[in-house]
Amino acid sequence: MSAKLTKFKVAAAHAAPVFMNKAATTKKAIRLIEEAGAAAVKVLVFPETFIPGYPYFIECYPPITQAGALAKYAEESVVVEPNGDDMAGIQDACRRTGVAVSLGVSERVAGGHTLFNTQVTVDSDGTILGVHRKLQPTYVERMVWAQGDGSTLRNFPLSLGCNLGGLACWENTMNGARQALLTQGQHIHAGAWPALSTMRGFEAVADAQIEALMKAHALTAQVFVVTASNYVDETCLDWMRENLGEQDFVKLGGGWSSVIHPFCAFLAGPHTGAEEKLVQAEVDLEQLGVVKVWIDAAGHYQRPEILQFSFDARPHWADEKVNKFKLKGEEAREEDAEAKV
Repeated sequence: MSAKLTKFKVAAAHAAPVFMNKAATTKKAIRLIEEAGAAAVKVLVFPETFIPGYPYFIECYPPITQAGALAKYAEESVVVEPNGDDMAGIQDACRRTGVAVSLGVSERVAGGHTLFNTQVTVDSDGTILGVHRKLQPTYVERMVWAQGDGSTLRNFPLSLGCNLGGLACWENTMNGARQALLTQGQHIHAGAWPALSTMRGFEAVADAQIEALMKAHALTAQVFVVTASNYVDETCLDWMRENLGEQDFVKLGGGWSSVIHPFCAFLAGPHTGAEEKLVQAEVDLEQLGVVKVWIDAAGHYQRPEILQFSFDARPHWADEKVNKFKLKGEEAREEDAEAKV
């Protein structure tokens, strides 16, 4: 592995957003990036749809009563454009601190109303490397977000010299999605989650599910896994109560955040509950070599003549067919190609 750094700190942001407030939550994300930079963290992973918060109300009220809330959620969702109004502050924070981030957002297409459950990867120089759009919104999430496609099912090369990719919540149950990332040379996996254990019926099982899925990917993909969850705070419950009425389906607290070694040892956490914290650990990419002596799912352990795998990486949404997020060097290669024509 030709990494510029082999040892560096990573962290999961175990934090609650300022629910349904994009501007305030963006400021909070910037503060957390600055806190990570002060702690010499190089890669920071945020929870699922940290901006403007996971829409817990979809689990709590009849669908016909939610139209206004969903319209407001779209207004507070993030338009992901390089140096655009919604992303410029985040990009600047990464540039100032030298922290690369995987930022969970509810993404809104520019000039439209379609939303995606998205993880945005921003490098330590402030460059937006790209987005991953959740392939399959789960259960009532289908009222909120459209389906992503294989064009965003990828890892992104950080300036550190490693590849960062991620999946959101129960998308981590999709073995094919995880296989697509590991076959593309993933080194660090960003597992983004909401506070599942706060939901009725999941109190006793949610944390066990998250732990099982995150450890399974660590071992089967031979990657470091950074798992970030929000917790439910009063701003979330108050907003739902004031805008949609009383409910008893979602409670305070929850969340499950950790850093996991490829052999499934906890390097940090797990951390749960309503205490904001950067769950930090040092990872050593040189340790991947020792792990892969035993098992290398992207190499000698894949048996491609028996177990064949492929996925459709073509873009299907119109805004994905225009490359907004050129990786470093792509502009120069494109100009060189045009000069040769």
